[in-house]
Parts: sequence; C-alpha cells; structure tokens
Amino acid sequence: MPIRIELYKSLFTEKEKSLCQFGEFSVTAFLYESGVHALRLKNSRGEIVLLPFQGMQVWRASFDGRELTMHSMFEQPKNTQTYLETYGAFLIHCGITGLGAPGHADNHPLHGELPNAPMDCAWLTIDKDCSCISVAAEYQHTVAFSTNYKATISTAMTAGSALVDVEVAIENLKQTSMDLMYLAHANFRPVDNGELIYSTNYSAQSVRVRQSIPAHVMPEPGYKEFLEELAVDPTIHHVLKPGLAFDPEVVFEIDLEAGEDGMGHALQKHPEKFSDYICYETEKAPVCMRWICRTPDQDGLGIAFPSTSGVEGYSVEKGKGRVVELAGGDTWCIAIRMGHLTETETDEVVRSIKKIQSSALSA
Repeated sequence: MPIRIELYKSLFTEKEKSLCQFGEFSVTAFLYESGVHALRLKNSRGEIVLLPFQGMQVWRASFDGRELTMHSMFEQPKNTQTYLETYGAFLIHCGITGLGAPGHADNHPLHGELPNAPMDCAWLTIDKDCSCISVAAEYQHTVAFSTNYKATISTAMTAGSALVDVEVAIENLKQTSMDLMYLAHANFRPVDNGELIYSTNYSAQSVRVRQSIPAHVMPEPGYKEFLEELAVDPTIHHVLKPGLAFDPEVVFEIDLEAGEDGMGHALQKHPEKFSDYICYETEKAPVCMRWICRTPDQDGLGIAFPSTSGVEGYSVEKGKGRVVELAGGDTWCIAIRMGHLTETETDEVVRSIKKIQSSALSA
C-alpha cells in the first residue's frame, strides 16, 4: 500500500529539517524568512521546492546541476495573495473563476484566485515500490450564491528522472454548472541562442502573436514594430538571439497539435543539445499560450502554457466561447509533464514533434 503522510504547518520551521528519506529520495521542510512554508524534494537527478500551502506552486526546479526556473526579482516567495507581489516560480497554477488580465467588465484579479491560494490541507505520498514521491494539496473556493469548487493539485518526482508530473483536478461542488478557466504558468529560464521546437505548423495562422498591450505592460521603443514583424513571420522568435525585443514581454497563442497519445510537446533546445521540456493533454487545454520576457530584472520563458482559453480576461474569453462549462458535481482534470531532457531524450522528442508536424500538414 502507498504511504501517506499528512503535512501540518507546525512541521515547518526556519531551520530546514528532514521529514523522510528512502532510496534516492529525501524530503525536507522549512520556512522562508517571509513565513512561506516550503518542501524540498530531492532525487538522484536534482530537486524541486514546493509551496504546499501557497497555491501548490513549484517555486524552484533544478536538475543535472542546472537551474530551470526563470530569473526574477524575488529571491524567495512572499506571503501574499497578490499575483505580482510574489512572482518568479517555476510553476504557478492560474484560474479558476478568471484568467489573464481582467478587462473593464471583469472583477477577477490578474490570473484569478488560484496562484497564491491558501491551501486547506496538504499531504505527502510514497508509492508502494518507493519509486515515486508526490505532494498534493486541496483548496476549496466558496463564494455564496456564485462559486463552490475544490481544487486538488499534485506534483510528483520519479526515481532517476529529471521530469516532474503535475495533475490538477477541479471539482464543481455546486448542483448547478460553473464556468472554469485554467492555465499552467510554467516559467523556464531562457538561454541565448536557445531553439524553440514544438508540435505545430509554424505559420502565422497557427502561431499568433498578441498585439494588444495589457495595462500593466509598459513597452519600449520599437516594441510595436517587433510585434508587427512577428505577426507576419513568427519563426523570427524560434532562436532566442540576444537583442530580440522581448521587453517587457511577448505573448503568443499557439495551435499545439497532439500525437497519438493525446499529448502536445514543446521544448527549448540549448546550444549544448539538452533541453527544457513540457508536454500535456491538449484536449483538456485546447489553447496553448507562450510568454517570453527578457530583461535585466526578469528573464523568463513560458515555452507552452496549457490553457483552457486565452488571457484577455473572463468577459472577452467568455464572448469567444472559450470558457469551460463544468456541470454540477463534475470534475475537470489535466496531466502535465515538465522538466529537463538529456541530449538523447531531446532527439527522441524532436523526432516525435516532427512526426506530429508531418501528420498535421498532410491532414
């Protein structure tokens, strides 16, 4: 039988301490100076730092001696629910009652209530053969007369693997239907001359740059012109050459194609031939968003965000018919895998991507 260990906030102290150790795995708990509770999970390839009581974020991820997480202005997470006041995690879960920048008709915060949600409970699970360890947390969001759902988020590490498996389940606790929006904000660290390879046709129709500019974005001179170039030829951004104007950010909406297993694939191939990688169930998240920000203070690459909609806010996306309607008592879920691939693993995934691209073009 799997072993389940309940996690309580009293276990977390400023001095990092061991919770369990077995085989190649170790789990330690600690408090950041900011008061945020954190778990460090290690296997033979690397480690991740989780925030089990703050949005179940993956704050940091490093494998094979390399930091995968974006560079940000935050050395540690802050104890706040305000999205931009604690930003820079490897993975942030966004939604559920709103997504993206709120429009004039919206009342949801930037990227919804889930990113820094105060999780109600959390636990650690060790599988029966001790080859996998996972952390899960639950959060119930209830607003009288409007919303009542339970989010269950789990993050798992496998022995000998530099990939992380994430599962998200949203259960509608109401008897009536609810609107649902979700996006996995997975923030990798871009590298100069990194190559973006992903499973779609690289046309301007399939890779669309966002030309509207949100209120919180202050563009530099030449920014609008760069967006206009990308709108005609999105392949300009496929190699992250130094000097490309991803300042303060560029956002794309991509029609990511899936293979026979239902998974879409995307990676950043480093000049050293290994890669950063993400794949997910495209049927559950039919919209793929890409975010690139390259500034001295923030250097981040959202290779492929699994999303149920675009990021123009609830009202705009609802008007486009891109908000999930979840029936009373039903559960929506998605599986996502992300992390680091070796050169050999990278070559294998690139072959799979080329096969998907070929099938899509011949369809």
